[in-house]
Amino acid sequence: MSKSSDINFKVQLDENQVPEKIDWTASDAGEESSCKAMLVSLWDEKENNTLRIDLWTKEMTVDDMKKFFHQSIMTMADTFERATNETEMATEMKEFGTDFAEKMGLIGPVN
Repeated sequence: MSKSSDINFKVQLDENQVPEKIDWTASDAGEESSCKAMLVSLWDEKENNTLRIDLWTKEMTVDDMKKFFHQSIMTMADTFERATNETEMATEMKEFGTDFAEKMGLIGPVN
C-alpha cells in the first residue's frame, strides 16, 4: 500500500508581484507554516534539466539570505553524499560552504 502527501505553497504578492508572504503546508504535517524564502529544485526527466522556484519576501534580510544559502549548501552536500555515495565531492562541497561562510562573515576563520 502506497502513501502520498501533498505539499502546497501559498505566495502573497504585492502590487508589483513581489512576494510579501510565503505560507506552506504538507498534508501529513497538519498546520500551515510561514517562511521568508524558499528554493525548490525539481528534476525534469523528460527535458533532462533542473527546474527551479526561488522566492523570497521583502522582509528577508541580506544577513538571513547569507545564512540561508550557507545552510542550503551544507544540506545539499549531505544530500548529495547520501544519494551518490560520493564522499570526496561532498567533502569539497562542504569545504566550499565553510569558505562561503567565512567570506560572508557568518563564522570565524577555520584553520
